[in-house]
Amino acid sequence: MAEKNPTDYDFRIKDCLLGGQMLFVAFGALVLVPLLTGLDPNVALCTAGLGTIVFQMVTRRSVPIFLASSFAFIAPIIYGVQTWGIPSTMCGLAAAGIFYIVLSLFISWRGTGAIERLLPPVVTGPVIMVIGLVLAPVAVNMAMGKTGDGAVALVPEKTALIVSMISLATTVIASVFGKGIFRLIPILCAIVVGYVTSLIMGIVDFTEVTNAPWFAVPNFTFPEFNWQAILFIVPVAIAPAIEHFGDIIAISSITGKNYLKDPGVNRTMLGDGLATSLASFLGGPPNTTYSEVTGAVALVKVFNPGIMTWAAILAIALSFVGKVGAFLHSIPVPVMGGIMILLFGTIMVVGINNLVKAQIDLMKARNLAVVALIVIFGVGGMAFSAGQFTIRGIGLAGILGVALNLILPDKDR
Repeated sequence: MAEKNPTDYDFRIKDCLLGGQMLFVAFGALVLVPLLTGLDPNVALCTAGLGTIVFQMVTRRSVPIFLASSFAFIAPIIYGVQTWGIPSTMCGLAAAGIFYIVLSLFISWRGTGAIERLLPPVVTGPVIMVIGLVLAPVAVNMAMGKTGDGAVALVPEKTALIVSMISLATTVIASVFGKGIFRLIPILCAIVVGYVTSLIMGIVDFTEVTNAPWFAVPNFTFPEFNWQAILFIVPVAIAPAIEHFGDIIAISSITGKNYLKDPGVNRTMLGDGLATSLASFLGGPPNTTYSEVTGAVALVKVFNPGIMTWAAILAIALSFVGKVGAFLHSIPVPVMGGIMILLFGTIMVVGINNLVKAQIDLMKARNLAVVALIVIFGVGGMAFSAGQFTIRGIGLAGILGVALNLILPDKDR
């Protein structure tokens, strides 16, 4: 019998624990998004698992990647839920998944070069920066014990600052000084340490955990058609769509197999789009490829995609444990606020790094104009309205960036 290639798909019972480890690595970030946006964390677990399985089917079970909640959509989800409610917001998020699907078809037709010309780093870099900067006030308000908009104080400020700064310090220490698996789970480490600190400070309420059943069907929510939500949210998908390329390149370099060619980035993008739309049709946050799990694959040096099937199955099983969601809801606001200060700052720095890696000359008048206008329009509160339709924030920044890139001449091309 021919020996199996280590990158071939092989679903084995003995890999269950490895799959659990991959889910463990993704868990902190996976549940943080629904907790911040008012969505159900149990639904997020379920849709992460289902999305990963869909991705594997589309990519012929060849890529060892796990899909889960995307941070890029936090700000538009928060705004959408407050403005139109969860069902309409899910409509916008499902449309973002369809945008990925359209991109995958475009890549099949014209190749990746066309996407790179339409969405170069001078556009995607500042759009990613805007995502982090727009969320900065939310992080600070929650770190101070308030709601994300700062309107209501939930925890006394002094107590909140102690808890949030300990959570922040734990995140920094784990990400900078952590060894092995601990370096891959700074968010989970911070949640544990922050939660223990909150218990000591007496700000944890166990009522919901006590009352929750062990078995409970996740609170699925179905989309409700809303044009405003679609037009507001879809432009936000520009940045994570481009980041998708980087994630596929990263896992290719780790396994030594070129996934850009086989199964092809058109298939991986299609899988991501279908996973995102499926998640949104059930009330979950959009899915994206998780670099934390890619790092774990590099650490354990096991490249069998079947491990991600186990991670997906375990995520789905865990989503039906009612006390899991209740426990996650009991995490005090300052714990999440402290973690988010570093997290959203990191998103902003990733945007800057995109510009640096591409060696963008920001003193060149064209580049300066594109970057400056994207950032100021996105962060400054600029909005354009037509009847009932309004576009602002990250969505406006994305559309403006694409338009400026097409309109302003680039003499170096």
